This record gives sequence, structure tokens and C-alpha cells, in this order.
Amino acid sequence: MDEFAMGSSTETSYFGPTANPWDLERVPGGSSGGSAAVVAAGEAPFALGSDTGGSVRCPAAFCGVVGLKPTYGIVSRYGVIAYANSLEQVGPLANNVADIAILMDVIAGYDRRDSTSIDRKIAYQKALVNDVKGLKIGIPKEFFGEGIHPDVEKAVWNSIHKYESLGATWEEVSMPNIKYALASYYIIAMSEASSNLARFDGTRYGFRENGENWNAMVSKTRAESFGTEVKRRIFLGTYALSAGYHDKYYLKALKIRTLVKQDFDRALAKFDLLMAPTMPNPAFKIGEKIEDPLTLYLSDVNTCPINLAGVPSISISCGFTDGLPIGLQIIGKLFEELTVLRAAYTFEQNTDYHTKRPLEVA
Repeated sequence: MDEFAMGSSTETSYFGPTANPWDLERVPGGSSGGSAAVVAAGEAPFALGSDTGGSVRCPAAFCGVVGLKPTYGIVSRYGVIAYANSLEQVGPLANNVADIAILMDVIAGYDRRDSTSIDRKIAYQKALVNDVKGLKIGIPKEFFGEGIHPDVEKAVWNSIHKYESLGATWEEVSMPNIKYALASYYIIAMSEASSNLARFDGTRYGFRENGENWNAMVSKTRAESFGTEVKRRIFLGTYALSAGYHDKYYLKALKIRTLVKQDFDRALAKFDLLMAPTMPNPAFKIGEKIEDPLTLYLSDVNTCPINLAGVPSISISCGFTDGLPIGLQIIGKLFEELTVLRAAYTFEQNTDYHTKRPLEVA
């Protein structure tokens, strides 16, 4: 995985980049790219990831597997090293929706050791029903913006029409504040990272460098133990929280988060589900974007709004371009994972994209 879950490509791992089983020269997505890669390669039947801004759904889309970001609080975060704790959620990855439901039955539920854990009993395997008749689907225009790969757009629209043929209805909807979501997400995430990673100072646990005094020890420890991307995000987060800039950046980002959530509330009051591309483009080559952080951050444009709102979202395979998988993102109402899973399961039962495997492991 990317170091401290910071990345969209699994190139910032302490152990070096992870390869995508569909093309070993391409990234598997991130930050939970290793989890998606081992599932896609047949090395494990399922795996867990942590989704802060798409870190389960992005690798699921790039590696042609299924990845679910549950409603915030449904799965315990106890034991997860916090990156941005108001955003992140543990989620499962597997080769099919049925396995996702089975795994959710195991990992979901109340945990007294996690103060954000929600006490709800849900039997997720009940969602495995091949039926979407009468389902109302909203298509947010803002998720099909400039820069989307034409094959990705085509595959997603083909999937929407597939749902229509199965008895669902769809209608386009506008979510005007989505265009601000990416900026809001990164300010909030980096600010929380700056606070959360302050504990890694070499004093109580973890890596430690020696120094002539406490300040020197902490400075050397953090300089040596954190990678470039982690340092970058800590710097930016500390700046956003600093005196004179807190209201200008962090407080404004929180207000935008509220507006984004209201967009989802309005859309999901009218529709049962929302559908959009998981990622605007298929997997890119290793090294292609790592030196351009801004371009890399922009790849999260379709996934991070969901984390700001806290709603559930799943990515399933819906097509291919040049031998690389394309992901369809299905977004549901708070605590309505069963509807999300039912829609994803029905799509699988009527298509064969999820049965495809990388040539390297065929």
C-alpha cells in the first residue's frame, strides 16, 4: 500500500511500487493497490483496504475487482493508523459481489474500541438478489467532466443502459458543489494527517533516530522515517491549520464539505442510487504521474466526494479499454449497502466482465 495510505497509485510504498496484474508496467491504483493486485492475480480470494478518498474503489477499478467503501462507521477502524479519520473507512475487495457480502457479514458491526462505530445489524448476503426492477438511478453530470477517457464514458453509459434493460429507470441530475469537492477533500485530509502523524516522533514507539537533544531527535526521526509524499501532505496540512490560514483554508473546506453532503442528500432523496465512473481514466504507467502530484491528486475527482458525504459506494468492472479494466461506481444512501450490493450483484449476474482475469494468471 502507499505509505500511510497517501497515494492513488501504490508507488509511495516503503517497499517500492506494486504492479498491476493486467499490465505489469502499470499501477494497480492506490492506496490499497496491493490488496486489489493480489485479489486480481488470484493470490488471495479477498482482502481489506482503507478508503480515505477512493483508496479501495480506485484499485478495484484499475485491477478489475470489486471494492466497497461502506457507510462511515459501519466497519470498525480500530487498529488502523489514522491518516484522515473523519474520512477513512475500512472496506473489502474481492472478485465478485457475493464474496463482498460474505466478508461484510464478518467485518461489519459495533466495536466499543472505536468511538465512531455504529451499532447496526445488517445481513449483507440478503442483498444477493438478481432484481433491479423499479430502481431509480441518478446520473450526476459533474462526474462526467472534462478529462474523462472516451472509452470509460462509453462503458459506463453502456452499463446504465444495461440497468435500463433490466427494469431500472435513470435520469441525469446536477450536483453543483461537486466541483469544489476535490479541493475541500485534500485540505481536510492533509490537515488531519498533519495532526494524526504528529505522534510519530520517535519518542513512544516506531522508528527513531538519535539526536543530541529532543528537538534534534524528533526532527531527524521524522525526516528519515517519512517518505516524500507523506512529508508533502504534512507540510500542506500544517500550513492549512496554521494561525492566519485556518479560517481561510480549513474552515472553508469544512463548509464546502457540508455543501457537498447536501448535494448527495438532495440527489439521493430523489433516486435510490447514483452511478458514475469510478476513475476518469484506466490505469496509467508506473512513473507516469508520480513526479506531478497535482495530476495524481486530480485522479481522485470521482471518488473523494463520496468520502466527504460518508455514503456507501462500490466499484465493479463494467468494460475494458486496451486490455485494461474500467470501473462503474454505484453510490447509495447512508446505511443502504443492501441496495448498492443488490444493484452490483444484478449487473454481475447479467454480464461477464467480473469473470475476466489478467493474461498473466489466466
